[in-house]
Amino acid sequence: MRLSVAFRYAHRSHASIRRSRAGVKVLNSENSFIPVNSAVSYLRVREASSTSGTSETVVCFKSHPRKNDGPLYESAVGDIVQRSREELKAIREPNPGLKPTLAIIQAGEDDGLLEVNKKMAGKIGLNVMQICLPHQCREEEVIEEILRLNEDSRVHGIFLHLPQSFLSKSVRNAIKPQKDVDGVSDLNVGRVVLGDQRDGFASPVAGAVLEMLARHDAPLVGKMAVLLGLEGPLKATLQFLLQNNGMMVQTHQWSSKPVQKQIMDSDVVVFLETGHKGLPPTWLRPGVAVINLSSALMEGKFSSNHFEVFVAAVVICQHVVRSSRRWIQEQQYQPWRLRPLKLQSLSPVPSDIEISRAQTPKPISQLAQEIGLLPEELEAYGNTKAKVHLSLLNRLQHQPNGKYVLVAGITPTPLGEGKSTVTIGLVQALSAHLKLNSFACLRQPSQGPTFGVKGGAAGGGYAQVIPMEEFNLHLTGDIHAITAANNLVAAAIDARILHEATQSDRALYSRLVPSVNGVRCFSPIQMARLQHLGINKSDPSGLTPEEVRAFVRLDLDPEKVTWQRVVDTNDRFLRKITVGQANTEKGHARQTQFDIAVASEIMAILALTDGLADMRARLGRMVVGSSRNGQSITADDLGVTGALAVLMKDAIKPTLMQTLEGTPVFVHAGPFANIAHGNSSVLADKLALKLVGEEGYVVTEAGFGADIGMEKFFNIKCRTSGLRPDVVVLVATVRALKMHGGGPNVTAGVPLPKEYINENLQLVADGCSNLKKQIQIAHLFGVPVVVALNVFKTDTQAEIDMVCCIAEASGASAAVQCHHWSRGGRGSVELAHAVKKVASQKNHFQFLYNLQDSIVEKIRTIAQKVYGADDIELSPEAQAKIDHYNQQGFGALPICMAKTHLSLSHMPEKKGVPTGFILPIRDIRASIGAGFIYPLVGTMSTMPGLPTRPCFYDIDLDPVTEEIKGLF
Repeated sequence: MRLSVAFRYAHRSHASIRRSRAGVKVLNSENSFIPVNSAVSYLRVREASSTSGTSETVVCFKSHPRKNDGPLYESAVGDIVQRSREELKAIREPNPGLKPTLAIIQAGEDDGLLEVNKKMAGKIGLNVMQICLPHQCREEEVIEEILRLNEDSRVHGIFLHLPQSFLSKSVRNAIKPQKDVDGVSDLNVGRVVLGDQRDGFASPVAGAVLEMLARHDAPLVGKMAVLLGLEGPLKATLQFLLQNNGMMVQTHQWSSKPVQKQIMDSDVVVFLETGHKGLPPTWLRPGVAVINLSSALMEGKFSSNHFEVFVAAVVICQHVVRSSRRWIQEQQYQPWRLRPLKLQSLSPVPSDIEISRAQTPKPISQLAQEIGLLPEELEAYGNTKAKVHLSLLNRLQHQPNGKYVLVAGITPTPLGEGKSTVTIGLVQALSAHLKLNSFACLRQPSQGPTFGVKGGAAGGGYAQVIPMEEFNLHLTGDIHAITAANNLVAAAIDARILHEATQSDRALYSRLVPSVNGVRCFSPIQMARLQHLGINKSDPSGLTPEEVRAFVRLDLDPEKVTWQRVVDTNDRFLRKITVGQANTEKGHARQTQFDIAVASEIMAILALTDGLADMRARLGRMVVGSSRNGQSITADDLGVTGALAVLMKDAIKPTLMQTLEGTPVFVHAGPFANIAHGNSSVLADKLALKLVGEEGYVVTEAGFGADIGMEKFFNIKCRTSGLRPDVVVLVATVRALKMHGGGPNVTAGVPLPKEYINENLQLVADGCSNLKKQIQIAHLFGVPVVVALNVFKTDTQAEIDMVCCIAEASGASAAVQCHHWSRGGRGSVELAHAVKKVASQKNHFQFLYNLQDSIVEKIRTIAQKVYGADDIELSPEAQAKIDHYNQQGFGALPICMAKTHLSLSHMPEKKGVPTGFILPIRDIRASIGAGFIYPLVGTMSTMPGLPTRPCFYDIDLDPVTEEIKGLF
């Protein structure tokens, strides 16, 4: 067995070995004698024939400097380089933009090491990044740099070229194990000990020793190795690597008495002198392989004259390639490893909050890992909810989407139909019981209804999002961000009106383009305004008086301001207010109003945007009013767009939560369904469709009845997203159908009339007219329907069977009864099977109208085909607005009808399927940033009011336990 090598860490300097060995013949690489005190870096023990024909032991040293590093070195380095090049080529073929990078952190400037690593990295095709810290840097500085590199996706390997005294446990373990190509972290050492290096790296010194030993003729299995003078992680790593390759290993210190005998009986000796005089040649038997790590591990000035530097460097580069391969693999779609939570349902069913608190949710980081999210894609807000970064869309851009399921409902009644409950029950059934990947996408509830009349919106019974308190209160602050952004625009409007009314053109210009340190320049958004005005100048001093006036004066007409302030509370006394009454506002008072926060156009933009750039562009296009000469004034004109984007930069990320059975939910955006389009965000749906995989399901909910939420989902949301639904789940209840069939009115909190408690097949049959109409509406878009009958304990089997029979006779692909409220996911397994079957069939999705149709024709199409109206009637004001929007170039936008959700018509009291009515359009407004025109049908309130007895009477906080009481 022969070995001719000494290995060293590339980040530790070489220390020459100078000693004499009396009575030993010393040969150089050309087999000629050299002085015994020459600097050496490796030795080998071999049998050689003397001139007398007798066999003797020869200790062979290699001298410095040397031009030829020897065939063993060249072979080792060449093989590693070739393997690494081939591996990197295979990685980069499907990922041409990948350029793996090795980051070297060193104390002081040592260009020699950088040159060596660049040379090896260049041979393979890697980048090298050098970070030079001061010679006397502190541990905290090193760790800070490591943590920064940990989060840099360009860096696939971190290498510490630091003195031994710097390599504390804290420093070593600060490196992410997957980037620790030097194998110094405890986790990577532990993986070697356990014999599992699939996700980690061993020390390059140990790996290089193994690489060289493997090149000898004799197999390693069964051979004896002695490790002498080694300590710490290197000792453990080398010991277990050799053992894992079938060798017997003994470790000794220099002071150990039996060390001589063990060495004389060994096949391999690896030693570190550590102040001792070295290994006596008389201890070595012929054929033993001896590796001296002393020069590799001693500190001093770096020198690149030793070939072992190149060996270590190429091993580290090989680790970087493998790290990049693992990183690429992590970036690919990951199969789910979802572990559902067990659900033990009780009878009678406890309150929603009791059920929620009885279940212990999984840590959100665990859920994220189970569904294939990467740690860097998660931004935790506590232990049970987290924002998900949009970078996921880029990572999984080539992953096919899953099935897209929309949950809609019949025309709602005060009794409630349970769309959210059905949505959650369905995904619990799909994931926890059928073992299919599924995601629920829900809107974030407004605090207005939560504290007003409705209560929470997290589902109900055993089909809930948990924790339901966090779901209903604040969540991650998205609505607060929308409120802040919306009101910043309102403040900017009134301030601009005041300043323009009280200042000259020159004074306005001086304040809008101030001199800073003697220099005046336009901001980027001001440059955009100049271009919009057709002024192609960038020097503030170069504008003419006419151009200055056009630039500084928006000339907003206070009577034509369309932007309102918002607050996320039901406050009826803000429906009409007067602002500007203080003396400081110099008589510039005007009437305005507050809307509920979720009615803000910014909320609609959040729900429809597909990324930060698109959101910023949409925010800039928002029309806030008109000038006195009829020109639309936008947020870009106000100069506020960038600030709005900053306020919304976190709100754009969907929030990850979970159901009672531990299945994933995205909660994002919450636009009103009767004013805006009433659907959760496009981004949440897109992220979920990538995560579930091609065979998975995303179940998203539309607000109110199919005539409102579903129609807007198809005509607005699907146009924006480019997504196409596979099936509609239409939710109905027996008691709601009874009301549509002529049953008496009900009031929340008041006992139900007997018609809703006792069996009444006639009311059910009559009320199914509304269900039949909603099925027909879905078919207008070419989408198949599964009817989900949300069963209550007062429903009889005859009533249930009648609804299912009529639904299927009316064109539903299936109609099933659901018991998720009382049983959780297992109560919706039949629905899950039906959805799976229908979603697998091809459909012929189509839009209801062409965008190039006139505004009037698009409104008429919706009124007649969806609502069943005979025709529409435009008020003079509405007609004037249509003319204005056509002149402004907004005529090709989709239509978002703002009408009551309580009837297919504009008359809330008209249940069932009203006919023979003319739909009145009293006004038309535009959300240009969101991208739709919204006609106002009848009187629509954008600010709800509190009832006589709001929900907040029952809500309280336990000051000891901090538990919330009375929330739904």
